[in-house]
Amino acid sequence: MTSLWKIESLGISILLLTLLVTGCISASAGPGIPFPIPISPFFQDEEEDQAWERERYDRIPILGPTSEGGTPVALDPPSDDEVMRALEKARPVEGSIPFLWERQRNNVQIVKHKIADYIDPPRFYPGIGPAQQHHAHYKCCVYFEELTRNGWPMPYTVRDNSLEVIYIDHNHLHMVGDVETCDCVAN
Repeated sequence: MTSLWKIESLGISILLLTLLVTGCISASAGPGIPFPIPISPFFQDEEEDQAWERERYDRIPILGPTSEGGTPVALDPPSDDEVMRALEKARPVEGSIPFLWERQRNNVQIVKHKIADYIDPPRFYPGIGPAQQHHAHYKCCVYFEELTRNGWPMPYTVRDNSLEVIYIDHNHLHMVGDVETCDCVAN
């Protein structure tokens, strides 16, 4: 009887172990929660926005050395997406409550001006080596019509022609010195 009990307990433990390490049921899902937990669309949208910005705007490129005697030119000006994301951080539109309070931006026009373009002297950056930082500062004027609708207690709509000025810095690094790797072979 004890050997039958041992075989049954071994079979049950193998079954439980199989359930815990496959599919959505896992030990990392939390104690006692054997099913996936859905997340709110608000948090999902926030995660996607952070991943989008990290992939496109939060990285600093390292370019080759600047040419001798030439004036280095900055990379591309900020994209319209980058300007609108910066505007959303400064003056949010998301998060309205439909039919109660809503805000929209219509007729958006973006004007970009380069206000500075300069290079710092060479210095040593850990993990990169000797490099120069190239600064490009942009002033972006965003003209738009802001429409605010209030639905309670008395419905009304407010239209406002607005101007918002956003300053965006584009910095990147230029390597300094001999960038070619040395393939030294002993003779």
